[in-house]
Amino acid sequence: MRLSASPSTHDYGALTLRVQLHNRVKYLRTVRATVFFPQPDVDSAVVRILPRDPLELPARDDELLLRLIRTGFSQRRKQLRKLLRTRVPDWDRVASHLDINPKARAEELSLPRWIELANFIAPLPCPDVRLTKTERFPIVDKNDRILGYASRSQVHGNNLLHRAVHILIFDEAGDVYLQQRSRWKDRHPLKWDSSAAGHVVAAESYDETARRELKEELGVSVPLQKFLKLPAAQRTDHEFIWLYRGVVSGELVPDKCEIERGTFLAPTVVDGWTSARPEDFAPGFLECWKAYRRKTVPTANRLSRPQKFSPRQTA
Repeated sequence: MRLSASPSTHDYGALTLRVQLHNRVKYLRTVRATVFFPQPDVDSAVVRILPRDPLELPARDDELLLRLIRTGFSQRRKQLRKLLRTRVPDWDRVASHLDINPKARAEELSLPRWIELANFIAPLPCPDVRLTKTERFPIVDKNDRILGYASRSQVHGNNLLHRAVHILIFDEAGDVYLQQRSRWKDRHPLKWDSSAAGHVVAAESYDETARRELKEELGVSVPLQKFLKLPAAQRTDHEFIWLYRGVVSGELVPDKCEIERGTFLAPTVVDGWTSARPEDFAPGFLECWKAYRRKTVPTANRLSRPQKFSPRQTA
């Protein structure tokens, strides 16, 4: 009942919103304890959980949103103006702007209202699409030799051969960070991708691009190992790709303009996910991951059954 609850009901709470943020939930039926043997002390239920369309809800900072929700439900009977006063000192102005009851409690706000509140407190930066379209990339031949330069729109529009980097960042436990591409991307929006990736721009080397992209997208600078190179092909979006590998020990700081969300996953979980649902991923990442695993995992291990995936969703 808590998973499928609606606003202003007893069961509606932080768990409800956390689950419904990424899923549609419906309580189907109760299963009485009497149908089981031995009979338990509680009834059971059948609940249907279906993933939401990623574009169904507005863009938001999930980390901030969930933090607000946890604070709001920490004392259910208190008004939000008191619980959130450190983040929203002028609650009356916010309540008026969002058309919220100034005396509202957490259980009265629907999921869209919580998202509006988070975005009012910390508006998301939106990328300037005009700037990205005018970026200039080196155009290369089949041997990756530079022939000239063209804008992003010309390169993508005419499927010209060009250069890119992909970076796989691991934590000290050996899990790899995957990012979900921003909804604002001109190619493969909301698809899962390498930890960081990007095009080589004019007057820049592969190594320089890798360092820049890592800093811009994840806010870190760590030593990178130049791991392998993939040839340009349709399945790589006509990109020559140098794949890099690095290890982090601290926190990542994802750029909200570039990344919708991200998570660390065990490589075997990524194997299972890419095998079961390749459509969830940017094609360039799939090629990079397959090449990486071929080089790092013995054949016998690759042929064993991969783990089922269950990504930990983080902001």
